Amino acid sequence: MNSSNNATENRIVFIQRMLMILLANVLCTIAFNGFFVPAKLLSGGVGGIAIMVQYLTEIPSGIVIFLINIPIFIIGARWVAKDFAVYGFISMVIFSILLTTTRGISKYIHLDDLLLQAIFGGIINGAGMGLLFRNRSSQGGIDIIAAMLKQKYNITLGHALLMINSVIITIASILLGLDKGLYTLLSMYVAYQVLDNVQIGFNKKKNLVIISDNSEAIADEILHCLKRGATFLNGMGAYLREDKRLLYCTVTSREVVLVKQIVNRIDPQAFVTITDVIEVKGRGFKQVGI
Repeated sequence: MNSSNNATENRIVFIQRMLMILLANVLCTIAFNGFFVPAKLLSGGVGGIAIMVQYLTEIPSGIVIFLINIPIFIIGARWVAKDFAVYGFISMVIFSILLTTTRGISKYIHLDDLLLQAIFGGIINGAGMGLLFRNRSSQGGIDIIAAMLKQKYNITLGHALLMINSVIITIASILLGLDKGLYTLLSMYVAYQVLDNVQIGFNKKKNLVIISDNSEAIADEILHCLKRGATFLNGMGAYLREDKRLLYCTVTSREVVLVKQIVNRIDPQAFVTITDVIEVKGRGFKQVGI
């Protein structure tokens, strides 16, 4: 019975993941064929190379993306997780097909403003890429390299992609014009800000360090009300040279308000610092994306 239930759950997870990958690629396709290509804007990574080839030779970008990605996936499969590579390849095939079959969608999007095309194209593209990374997938190419940098150096996906693609855009600007390159950099910056928010999640985690004479009571309330663990750290105040017991805990941004209420109720004089956390892995927190 358990094996049957597990198989059913696995099928549901697979279907949900594939639907999200399809939705993500639809968004990226709209950004490319609906905003970037009509405005003659560029892009980063393999997509940027494919768009340049399309501008110069009229070969559909979807075909170019597929051909370039084949060797990248063969090499990259050795460095990234197997499921990330497999789902990335599936995603790349879907993206290539969508790009090739929807080349005329720009006629349904009536925009004649480069700034608007760059910004809204970036927002839509960033949302699509964020959904892909959140579901442990990608469109291949530079995404594979970005995933490797994140695993090895803990560089956020948005920052890694922006650094790599800045080089590609610089080269493209020399070939196709500086103004297009600058608008594209703006679009990419917007896209990668959206990407990081979608991939990490808008409900970011927070680290709290609480210094209080009633730290044990505060910890008990946090455990009881929020079902969150905490860690005691021994310290000493530099001014009075008194031993202090610090309380360290990680919560979601929505739970910060509750923790502050607990602290104010038990010890209004407590010293509290709150910092953003990019990623949390461990008991009580669900790992999202790569």
